[in-house]
Amino acid sequence: MSKIFDSAAAALDGVKDNMTIIVGGFGLCGIPENLITALRDSGVKGLTCVSNNAGVDDFGLGLLLQTRQIKKMLASYVGENATFEKQYLSGELELEFCPQGTLAERMRAGGAGIPGFYTPTGVGTLVAEGKEVKVFDGREYILERGIVGDFALVKAWKADTFGNLVFRKTARNFTPMAATAGKITVVEVEEIVPVGELDPDQIHTPGVFVQRIFKAPSLEKRIEQRTVRTA
Repeated sequence: MSKIFDSAAAALDGVKDNMTIIVGGFGLCGIPENLITALRDSGVKGLTCVSNNAGVDDFGLGLLLQTRQIKKMLASYVGENATFEKQYLSGELELEFCPQGTLAERMRAGGAGIPGFYTPTGVGTLVAEGKEVKVFDGREYILERGIVGDFALVKAWKADTFGNLVFRKTARNFTPMAATAGKITVVEVEEIVPVGELDPDQIHTPGVFVQRIFKAPSLEKRIEQRTVRTA
């Protein structure tokens, strides 16, 4: 069965209300912008979104916050987004904070079929509230659960028709872990090549984790914060 789809909308077939959606990217770097737009246009609501951050007001996951399609965010950083702030402070939006390294490992664990792991990160802080604590070699660790989403939405630089993925530079960030953690992983790519054209040593995510691919018709690749030197 072919993994190639004609559009983001077609690749999101089966997305429903109240699902958990894992979204790759860091800030606005490497986000699946076409898939996020298509998810907004689908009208699904009550989503739990797992991502490093919540985008900005008018781009990335901020688009889904504008339309109030997200009921809960599980993220590491939620700055840069006034819409998020208003909805959270008014009680409209649930939030679970997770340290960045822990979030990456929770996605990796979910993709590997590992239900949980112990980490010292967050011990003695709000992050540890309600979580099991164990002592190993005299040091406290908290239990963190692996994360599996109904869908994982990611962006890659190149893919072959089997779904093997290559990410480019810092756009790699959280995405390899996110790509493994969805029951259905959907990838928007800049280029699709035949099987065999990618160097096996350069593949970041094996195609066995990928169910759907489409070629992005356009990419804005917006910069979140641009700082330049004055002359």
